[in-house]
Amino acid sequence: MKAVYISEPGGPEVLELREVPPPVPGPGEVLIDVVAAGLNRADVQQRRGFYPPPPGASDIPGLEVSGRIAGFGPGVTKPFSVGDKVVALLAGGGYAGQVAVPAGQVLRIPDGVDLVTAASLPEVAATVYSNLVMTAQLQAGETVLIHGATGGIGTMAIQLAKALGARVATTAGTAEKVGTAIAFLGADIAINYAEEDFAESLRAQNGGKGADVILDVVGAKYLGQNVDALADYGRLVVIGLQGGTKAELDLGMLLRKRAAIIATSLRPRPAEEKAVIMTAVRDAVWPLVADGRIRPLVAKTFPLDQVQAAHRYFDSGEHVGKVLLVT
Repeated sequence: MKAVYISEPGGPEVLELREVPPPVPGPGEVLIDVVAAGLNRADVQQRRGFYPPPPGASDIPGLEVSGRIAGFGPGVTKPFSVGDKVVALLAGGGYAGQVAVPAGQVLRIPDGVDLVTAASLPEVAATVYSNLVMTAQLQAGETVLIHGATGGIGTMAIQLAKALGARVATTAGTAEKVGTAIAFLGADIAINYAEEDFAESLRAQNGGKGADVILDVVGAKYLGQNVDALADYGRLVVIGLQGGTKAELDLGMLLRKRAAIIATSLRPRPAEEKAVIMTAVRDAVWPLVADGRIRPLVAKTFPLDQVQAAHRYFDSGEHVGKVLLVT
């Protein structure tokens, strides 16, 4: 089968398409013929040499796929059949013709979603639901601040939070993306972080109140402003480090607000935890996709043999929604 490998850390040019043996599903695993794979920031960080796969995971990048079930390893008990249309959450291996994945991380595609578009859903749905709901306990009526409005995480998080009855604020880097966040994604407040202090702007547009929950993909660069932007008893959930790993923390402000900072990652979690998350996604998120309250957003698709072009487009930051590779 064809699969993408990273020859050395670097830019999109280090991505190579190779012919390799197909995977053999182990105990409890499902074999999937991949139709499409989603690009994620983690893939870029792995390409650059900053985010190696967890122990035992494939060196092939790719954390989510859609496709059809091609076979089973020993002991698979989930009610799947060969040919079923599914999506899967992976620790790696998605940029390939086939992938073997624990059955607990596989779901049938939501009603009304085509098989290619479905590849845009599993990683972002699992990340957003596990962090906003299972970790931060976001409640209806609370204010949530979501950084990166028009990326894969942002577009899913805004729609899910609105469906849950939260008041949604978000940040973006251009006037066009700010407009998209409100007009197309349904955010209540959208802030241009290139022109405004987002903590001050949030309070100005939210009756003087900060955010009960913040979902942050930036990390160190935003730490001070994020703590400033929290409401009393607020919860800051850090899920990305695009802005660095080290920053100074004002513990006095955190104490005065009785607030919490939580750092989580999805990729290295044990398969058992991922299975719990995927079951929750099936039960809570898939119905929202099926009835149209959450719309999967695909910015552009590329053939697998154009993976370098796909990464260059992703790196440009021009996309609204997900970038997909089609096998």
